[in-house]
Amino acid sequence: MTGTRAPDVVCLGESMVAFLPSRPGRLADVPSFTRAVGGAESNVACALAAAGHRVRWVSRVGADGFGDHLVAAVAAYGVDVSAVRRDPHRPTGVYFRTATDRADAAHEVVYHRAGSAASAMSVRTVPYQETTAGRVLHLSGITAALSPECRTLLTTLTSRRPGRPLISFDINHRRPLWPDPATARHTLLRLARGADLVFVGEDEAAELLALHDPAAVREALPEPAVLVVKRGAKGATAFTRDARVSVSAPRVDVVSYAGAGDAFAAGFLAATLRGLPLGERLRYGHLLAAGALTAAGDLGPVPGGALVGRLAALDEADWGRLRLGPGWTEAGRADEEVRTR
Repeated sequence: MTGTRAPDVVCLGESMVAFLPSRPGRLADVPSFTRAVGGAESNVACALAAAGHRVRWVSRVGADGFGDHLVAAVAAYGVDVSAVRRDPHRPTGVYFRTATDRADAAHEVVYHRAGSAASAMSVRTVPYQETTAGRVLHLSGITAALSPECRTLLTTLTSRRPGRPLISFDINHRRPLWPDPATARHTLLRLARGADLVFVGEDEAAELLALHDPAAVREALPEPAVLVVKRGAKGATAFTRDARVSVSAPRVDVVSYAGAGDAFAAGFLAATLRGLPLGERLRYGHLLAAGALTAAGDLGPVPGGALVGRLAALDEADWGRLRLGPGWTEAGRADEEVRTR
């Protein structure tokens, strides 16, 4: 999706080289790792590009082999990487994780991202016109946690001004990245209130705001034109100025939870770009999330547009019976792996 045409979506944020374990267990016991790509905003960019949209990724990576790998891997999805800058003085971030889910008490993640090239993103190093060239600018709270300069950049980009694109913001609260809970809460709420479309997980709302009901989250965040509360296997609820729509999630045979929230955001954005009704946007989000849930790694396969469209159009009864397992996104196995029963 590279070229001179303006992008549909611009995604700004850090991507890292992720080292995924060859087997379950403590990091101390894992003998080897497989290299992959990990980054909330680049995950969204890759999924949207795979779904047929023109997407630009804006970031900074080191002038090193890991940076070379990241740029090549993201570009291979069809993402425009012309706005990715190389930093000769700072490294590309990397991280290692265990095979367990993030919510598991035994889950381990070790980041080597302090002082990374992406943490130097700022209003000085990221040209405003590169971020605002599309119909949508997608941001994440992870970027705000990287450095004071990154927080200032996101504050600038979420400031309401004439002519800006639709600002999509995924709260993406990562507690280990923040110096203290009060700073995280204040910063993330301020950024969310400046956005037009906000994604927040029910678990994040409970941890960050001590709120446990989608309606209470909406009451705390009335400013965004659209607020989406992701509720995991229970589904998702979207609010607009005058509507509330809830859609259940299909049953999924989960392989890994990594990247599912990013895939959901990509699906919802793809349906938004198509002008689909709110309920169908939620279904698109659930279906792309199911692609990530049924595969290992942060970037799961993106189901084809015809398959997504067919499943999103199911009646309520068939949608409620839908069950998705590993391999369901493969066109040749769609009838075998996608079941309504």
